[in-house]
Amino acid sequence: MPLTDAARIEAQRRAPEALLLWRALQPLRGIVRFMNTGAHPDDETSGMLAALALRDGLSVSCACSTRGEGGQNDLGREAGTVLGTLRTAEMARACDVLGLEMHWLSESPEDSITDFGFSKSGTETLAKWGHARTLRRFVEIIRADRPDIICPTFLDSPGQHGHHRAMTQAAHEVIAAAADPEFQAEGAPWQVSKLYLPAWSGAGTAYDDDLPPPPETMRIPGTGYEPLSGWSWAEIGQHSRVFHATQGMGRWVGPEEGPGWPLHLAFSTVGPDQGAITDNLPGSFAALAPDLPLAGDLDAALGQTVAAFPDRSAVLAGAGQALLALRALRAACPEALADTVLHRLARLEGQLAHVIRLSAGIRVEGRFAPDIARPGTSVYATLTLYAPAQGQLGAQAQWVMPAGWSEEAGQILIPADAPPADPYPVHHAPGGPQGPVNIALRLTVAGAELTMLMPPETPLHVLPAAEARVSPDAVFVNKRAPRALSLRLSDGAALPPLPGWDSTASTGGLHLTPPADPEPGLHQLGITFAGNPAMVATRIDYPHTGPLVHTAPAELRLRVADVALAPARVGYIGGGNDRVDHWMRAMGAEVESLTDSALGSDSFAGLDTLVIGIFAMKARPALAAALPALHQWVAQGGTLVTLYHRPWDNWTPDQTPPARLEIGQPSLRWRVTDESAQVTHLAPDHPVLTGPNPLGPEDWAGWVKERGLYFAKSWDSAYTPLLEMADPEEAPHRGALLSAEIGKGRHTHCALIVHLQMEGLVPGGFRLMANMIAPRVPPVARQP
Repeated sequence: MPLTDAARIEAQRRAPEALLLWRALQPLRGIVRFMNTGAHPDDETSGMLAALALRDGLSVSCACSTRGEGGQNDLGREAGTVLGTLRTAEMARACDVLGLEMHWLSESPEDSITDFGFSKSGTETLAKWGHARTLRRFVEIIRADRPDIICPTFLDSPGQHGHHRAMTQAAHEVIAAAADPEFQAEGAPWQVSKLYLPAWSGAGTAYDDDLPPPPETMRIPGTGYEPLSGWSWAEIGQHSRVFHATQGMGRWVGPEEGPGWPLHLAFSTVGPDQGAITDNLPGSFAALAPDLPLAGDLDAALGQTVAAFPDRSAVLAGAGQALLALRALRAACPEALADTVLHRLARLEGQLAHVIRLSAGIRVEGRFAPDIARPGTSVYATLTLYAPAQGQLGAQAQWVMPAGWSEEAGQILIPADAPPADPYPVHHAPGGPQGPVNIALRLTVAGAELTMLMPPETPLHVLPAAEARVSPDAVFVNKRAPRALSLRLSDGAALPPLPGWDSTASTGGLHLTPPADPEPGLHQLGITFAGNPAMVATRIDYPHTGPLVHTAPAELRLRVADVALAPARVGYIGGGNDRVDHWMRAMGAEVESLTDSALGSDSFAGLDTLVIGIFAMKARPALAAALPALHQWVAQGGTLVTLYHRPWDNWTPDQTPPARLEIGQPSLRWRVTDESAQVTHLAPDHPVLTGPNPLGPEDWAGWVKERGLYFAKSWDSAYTPLLEMADPEEAPHRGALLSAEIGKGRHTHCALIVHLQMEGLVPGGFRLMANMIAPRVPPVARQP
């Protein structure tokens, strides 16, 4: 929905125009382009980029392979490509803070270049992404952006995330490929001048580089503060990182100057460094084209423009002269220099346009009501131009839109064949166009006409023409207790028949009744709308990103599986990051989801089993106070199941579980990423593995993403390790599934990602969960 007035005021307060103008001037101080590369949104080295862009005057960009679809989500339950859509928008907002131009290798939710889950191998990652495709996309980005320097955030070292290793390997390969005129990819060849690697270790809570970092050949200083704000570069970096909210990013660092960022020069066409990252690179247009006096004229005009701050009138006058000098140089540029000069002039013209608008005090506001609409409809569009006397410049603003769209009487008409919103834009330029409809601002500066494209306040999102929805869209049916399903269907939607199942229309949907003995299997039923295959649109709206739309084929996934259940009354305490309570109910368990107000001294009376969902120890603070009562309940016969937690999720090894259990970190050392890794039963007669469902090899087949993570590192002798598993060429882990008899009760800790197996309708996930929630002692007597 459009922004509220309160949200507009807060956005304005965070970005005073004087600070915006000062930051817009900084790229005018040099011509060097620096590209940071990574594998996921949030891989960028934010503090370093802030220092390079806002202190040192470099123009900065970023190339990222995936949208982070396989990452965790600290905000909600978005997962897969829906999470990728959200993280793409988070990255755009993070870029806006740093003036960072963004390029994505992954072009769509169906792209093979995807965050398929944690990997320990760059070779495995490139095989899944497609090595040739990855390199071709990277070459296209290099040829479009034409950086002088590229610098990955991570090293290609054992112990590092395989996605990171793959992008660092690709960074070495792309230099030769992008410069090779025989390499088949879009764009004219471009020679990167320098490749730097981080001269710091990537070890931490998640990764653990086996090899020491390469030697430092130069260091980007961490000293100094932004003159207008007084913030350190690390602080500005955190202003950017806080937008990665799904990943829990953003931390308070304080105003202390940092030690800087040590780098290792791994490749250079211009010789060794003397102490600065820009060594041996042309720092001005005169250095780039020493035989063209016009180049010196442009440098002088740019210098005068920057020096004129904070006098906005003088900045405006200087920028106008710089624009004239730029166009004169472009017209006179000889063919021999075109490859090295023209793309810099094109980038500079956009930067000058931004400076001109800000120094002139011109504001343009474009709003849609609503900002989410369907093809064949219209939206109200309000376009407001504010141009004070000093900045009139013949200013004109108008909407620009794709062919077939039109504006009429204050409304924008969306054609019936308009494509749905793109959840994965491949490029983002701060202050540049977003979505299908944008604003063209036309000015006349120093006699020269200038047009810039600007985004609306919030982008216009187009829904699919044939949109349909079935709810729920994923269903589990237990063969032992088949139940009728009540499905809600959007108007005009239709579900194809399922052989053997009875379908009866109901208000707003239909009832689907299984046969008495349904055949196990997975059914994927495509939804149609007016006889055509339909799409489903998922709306996402968080304050830090604004409204988003993700579209995908509309379908119902229905799994029938045979799961035995022991009688039990099950309590569930969730952290908001899984739907285990939903799936336990789906397989027929009696489940009560406990609120914070229910977590008192007698919270667990009447329960046979309690399941604590992922991250709940952190997300549910009231749970900590209930731990003494919980431990007593277990000792008296309760069955406790804890799903995977991270060490920092308020998990204290000696206090949180009923007996000591330490979670391992970094996660790379305590996880199995191969979802098909062989699973060995260490205690084949243990109740969790035998009843009420005897688990076998078929229950470990078809798993998705990975086996598990944050396995237990050490534990009290009361715990029995139940499983052994390993990634290729690694020592086996035994901390994935532990169970201990505590007094009359039992505690089972499961670091397997069983919650995602249930979301993926993997039968083994349901059968394992049924076994874990089976009470050790007979169910408690029910009160009449």
